[in-house]
Amino acid sequence: MPAGFNPETPRRLLARVRDVMAGTGSAQDQLNEIVSIIAGDMVAEVCSVYVRRAGDVLELFATQGLKSSAVHLTRLRVGEGLIGDIAAHARPLALSDAQAHPGFAYRPETGEEIYHSLMGVPIWRRGRVGGVLAVQNRTRRQYAEEEVETLETVAMVVAELIFSGQLVNRDELRPTDGIALLPLRLGGVRLNSGIALGTAVLHQRALRIDSVVAEDPEAELVRLRRAVTEMHGAIDDMLRTSDLDPAGEHAEILETYRMIAADSGWLSRIEEAVNDGLTAEAAVQKVHNDIRTRMSQVSDPYLRERVHDFEDLANRLMQHLMGVAEKASDRDLPDDMILVAKSMGPAELFDYDHVKLRGLVLEEGSATSHVAIVARALDIPIVGNVPGVLDTVEEGDVIIIDGNNAQVFVRPGEDVQQTYNVSKRAHEARKAALATLRDQPAVTRDGQRVQLQINAGMLYDLQLLDEYGADGVGLYRTEVPFMVRSEYPDVETQHRIYARVFESVGDRPVIFRTLDVGGDKGLPYWDQMREENPAMGWRAIRVSLDRPAMLRQQLRALILAAQGRPLRIMFPMVAEVPEFIAARRLVDRELARAESRGTPLPGELHVGVMLEVPALALQLPYLLRHADFISVGSNDLLQFLYASDRSNPMSSDRYDTLAPATLRFLNMLARQCDAAGVPFGLCGEMGGRTLDAMALVGLGYRSISVAPPAVGPVKAMIRSLSAGVLRDYLPSLLDTSDHSVRQKLRAFAQDHGVLI
Repeated sequence: MPAGFNPETPRRLLARVRDVMAGTGSAQDQLNEIVSIIAGDMVAEVCSVYVRRAGDVLELFATQGLKSSAVHLTRLRVGEGLIGDIAAHARPLALSDAQAHPGFAYRPETGEEIYHSLMGVPIWRRGRVGGVLAVQNRTRRQYAEEEVETLETVAMVVAELIFSGQLVNRDELRPTDGIALLPLRLGGVRLNSGIALGTAVLHQRALRIDSVVAEDPEAELVRLRRAVTEMHGAIDDMLRTSDLDPAGEHAEILETYRMIAADSGWLSRIEEAVNDGLTAEAAVQKVHNDIRTRMSQVSDPYLRERVHDFEDLANRLMQHLMGVAEKASDRDLPDDMILVAKSMGPAELFDYDHVKLRGLVLEEGSATSHVAIVARALDIPIVGNVPGVLDTVEEGDVIIIDGNNAQVFVRPGEDVQQTYNVSKRAHEARKAALATLRDQPAVTRDGQRVQLQINAGMLYDLQLLDEYGADGVGLYRTEVPFMVRSEYPDVETQHRIYARVFESVGDRPVIFRTLDVGGDKGLPYWDQMREENPAMGWRAIRVSLDRPAMLRQQLRALILAAQGRPLRIMFPMVAEVPEFIAARRLVDRELARAESRGTPLPGELHVGVMLEVPALALQLPYLLRHADFISVGSNDLLQFLYASDRSNPMSSDRYDTLAPATLRFLNMLARQCDAAGVPFGLCGEMGGRTLDAMALVGLGYRSISVAPPAVGPVKAMIRSLSAGVLRDYLPSLLDTSDHSVRQKLRAFAQDHGVLI
C-alpha cells in the first residue's frame, strides 16, 4: 500500500460522485462538480475530463485547476499528446515528469506549464473510448498503482454521462460515412475458409449498467456468486444439448470458462472490486477492462486473441447478473444468417442456431482466435479484422463471405451473386480434395518427406492434430497458462498441464518452448517496468536467466511429465551462444536432480534454439556445437531483420517474406545446419502461406510448423511439388536486389502444376 494512500478513498469518492449524478442540474454542471470532487479526494491540483467528438478529436469538457477559458476550446487529436495517447491505446499513463515525455503536447491556453506529474485513464465502455480522465500535480509525484485503479473506477461512472448522450450526441461516438446503402467490398483476414451467402444479423449486446456504486457490498457478493453458479450451469446445458461431436475441440473450449473462473483468480479480482465499492456488474466490467488493456498490448496475435475468451465470459456473467441471459436463438432470425460482430468469444456461436448460421464477419479477430475453432466444428467460413464493418452493415443486408480470399461483399449485385454460385461449387470440390489428404504424408512428387506440424498454446489446440492430419507439434507455447492465472503456477500445476500435452499428442513429437514472457507479455502477478521497445526488451530467455529458479521449476515439471518419453525443449529469443549454454546447464542440473531422486528420466532429450535474433545467425557455427536442433522463428526474425514492427500496420507489410535477401538468409541457415548434421525447421506465419512454404521446401526445409488451418493447403502444395526442380530454379532468384520474387515463384508454381 503506498504511503499516504487511504484504502477508504475509492469507496468514499465513488459515493460522492454517485450523489452528484443522482442530483439535479445539467450533465455539464454534474461533470464540473465531479472534477472538483476528484481533485480534492485524490490530492491533485488539476482534474480534467476530455470527451471524444466527431472526427476523432478530444475536447476539454471540464476542469478543476486549468484555466476555465480553455473548456470547449482546447482540442487534441486522438493520438496527439499524452491525453491523445491514452485515448488511442485505451491504456492508463502515470508520469512523474509528464513534460519530459516525448509525447507531451503543450497547450498554452490551459496554463498547465506549472504542472509536472500526470495520471490519466481512458473513459470507455464495451471497447469504445469516449474520453480521458486525468489528474495533474505541480510536484513530480510518483502515482501508485492503487491510485491508477481508483481513477479507472471513477472513470466508469463518468462514462455513464458521456455514453448516455447527455454531453454529446451518441452518433459522435460512432461515426458513419453516410453510404450505408451502397454495395461494398470489404477486405479482412481469413479465419476459416469457405464461402457463403446470407442475411446480416448484428451481434451487439446493449447491456447498460444502471448502478455503478454499491449500497451493500455483501449483498453484491451474494449476487455475484449466484450468477457465477448460474452461468456455469448454462454452459453445462449448452454442451449437453449440442448435437455436435461431444469429443470435438469445441468441448475443450467450453472448459476454458471453468478454468478462467476457478484457476486464474478472475472471480477474486471481481470480488475485490466489489469490496472497493462497485456493484457486481460494474466490477465485472472493470476487471474485464483491465484484462483487455493488458492483453491488447501483447504483440503475439495468438495471445492477444485470448481477450475475446475473457470478453465472452464477462458478457455471460453480466447477463446472468442482470437477468437477461436469453439465447440469441430465441430471436426471430433468418434461415440463412450471416453473423456480424465486433468480436466474439468461442462459446457465443453456440447461442445461435447453427442450422441457420452460414458465416461470420468480425471487426477484430485473427487466425488464432478460438471462435475460429468453433466455426470449424460448425463448418462455416469466417473473415476477421474487417475495419468498420458494423458501421456499414445494416440488419437484413445481403452478404457474401469469401473466406478463401478474405473478402466480404455487402449488398452485392446480381452479377456478384452469380459469381458466388460458381465459386461455391469450386470450393466444395477443393474441400473434398483436401479431406482426402488428411491421412496422407506430406511427401513431394520426387520423394522428399516434409514434417508438417502445428503451433499450439492450449490443450484443446492439440485436438486439431488428428483433424488436420499433422505430424506433431512444432511449437507449444508454454506461457499461456501463466498469463491466465493470478498467481505463478507451481511445479505440480505445470506438471499436470505438460502431462496432458504428452497424453494428447501420443507418439507424435512435441517441442515445448520455455516461458516467453516479459516485454509486451506481462504477467498479472509481476511488477514489470514499462518498456519503450518491448519486443527487444527484457523477455523470454533473458527473463529466464535472470530468474533461474523460475526456469528450473519449468524444466523440473517438463522432466516429471515426460515419464520416459522423448522430451524436446526449445529456448526462445537467444541472442548469443553463452545464453544457450547457460540455459542448457540448468537443464543438466535438473536432470541430475531428477536422477538423484529416482524420477524417471526422459527416454530422449533434445535441447534446441528458436532462432529469432539475427545476431545469433552470425554465431551459428559455434551454436551448432551445442544445440540439438534449430527452429527458425520467422515472425520475430523477419521483423528484426528488416527493423519492421510486425504489429504496426504502417510497416508490417512493407517488406516481403519472399524478398531475395530473406531467402538468402534462410538459405544460409539451412546450409550451415545441413553441414553440421543438426536438424532444422521453421515455425511461424511464413510457413503457413503456401507460396512461402513452397520456397522453404526448395531451400531444404523439411520441418515446418504452422497454424492448424494451414496444414491442409500446405500439404496439398507439397504433394504437388517436385522439390528438386524448384531447388535448381531458386539460385537464379537469390542473386538479385529485387523487392520480391513472389510473382516469379507464383509463375513457377503455375507452370509446374503446384497447388498454391
